[in-house]
Amino acid sequence: MKYVKPLNLFRDLLKRNGLEHGRLLGLDVGDKYVGLAVSDPDNKIASPLSVLIRKKTKMHLMAEDFERLAVQVKIFIDELCKTGKLEDVKYTFWDECFTSKNVELLIKPLKLPPILSKTVMDKFAAVGILQGYLDYFNRRPELEER
Repeated sequence: MKYVKPLNLFRDLLKRNGLEHGRLLGLDVGDKYVGLAVSDPDNKIASPLSVLIRKKTKMHLMAEDFERLAVQVKIFIDELCKTGKLEDVKYTFWDECFTSKNVELLIKPLKLPPILSKTVMDKFAAVGILQGYLDYFNRRPELEER
């Protein structure tokens, strides 16, 4: 895995032609769970994808999950890097800006069962992180394709 600055990652997506158009995967990494969100093909909208159970003993299986998806954060990335399975994947970091807390406040009135509530919270926290990234760079006119 290779770290890329947030702006450079987005610019790389813009440079690709239609056949190679990439999508972004957003992660909300927690101690026990990793919420996943994915961008649409135009990299404008983030949608919830799933939640993975994070177990250090299962890091190879998690890397395989990421491969199938085609595509404490620093520690998590280091652990994934050690598997050697995601060497061509580029990643960046984006501030989560209290996304988990915001989602928690939104779903609390729904009174969901605890496990469902946690799953929904993790997925939509990942959506919030990825959508924040997409919105930031999509609002920059200097990045528009010419």
